Amino acid sequence: MFYLDDIGRYFLMLKGVFSRMTKGSVLRNLIFKEIDDLIIGSLGITVFLAFFIGGVVAIQTALNLNNPILPKKLIAFASRQSVILEFAPTFISVIMAGKVGSFITSSIGSMRVTEQIDALEVMGINSLNYLVFPKIVAMCMYPFVIAIAMFAGILGAYVAGVYGGFVPSTDFITGLREEFVPYHLTYAFIKTFIFAFLLATIPSFHGFYMKGGALEVGKASTSAFVWTTVVIIISNYILTQLLLS
Repeated sequence: MFYLDDIGRYFLMLKGVFSRMTKGSVLRNLIFKEIDDLIIGSLGITVFLAFFIGGVVAIQTALNLNNPILPKKLIAFASRQSVILEFAPTFISVIMAGKVGSFITSSIGSMRVTEQIDALEVMGINSLNYLVFPKIVAMCMYPFVIAIAMFAGILGAYVAGVYGGFVPSTDFITGLREEFVPYHLTYAFIKTFIFAFLLATIPSFHGFYMKGGALEVGKASTSAFVWTTVVIIISNYILTQLLLS
């Protein structure tokens, strides 16, 4: 029953986010700030992780393709499929649940502890719209981050495969183009948009409705990370069944 209560409050929160909109000029400034904090601030760690994940995928694929009958271009093919379909949209989103999710929960939770949210309500401002809506809009830029992660992952696979001596450059490029299905990119970005919405709203829920003092802010951040990750993994399974089956 406790979880059902939280689920109900989550959807009521979403209803409150999209009602009584804050003044446009104020929201615009808030959105640009959130883009800087949530999107631009995540590019560095995203590129770093994606590059080395792609490299590891290429190396592991090469080490397991020890049959001389199998062409070396399969290393590039497997790396491309792994990065585009799963590692870039899902794995990076789980990492972002820790980075972006903790930031969102702690920032809103700190405002709750210091009664800044109460002050917004007293001034007649819809605090949910003021605090959460700019984060949702900013996270609409999240597919841009994942697109860069895909590029970095494939680049990492190329560097590891070619300069590691596992596959010639021409074979890698040939495998990279082998049986490419454009719909796989559509599938990946559909997942990414849904994950972006979850990354913006679930941590906001835990921060907005937390109770207690400074100690509880840390607990709320941990809880937000756990539940955001769980929901992303479940959503990933459901979307894969719906879109690829």
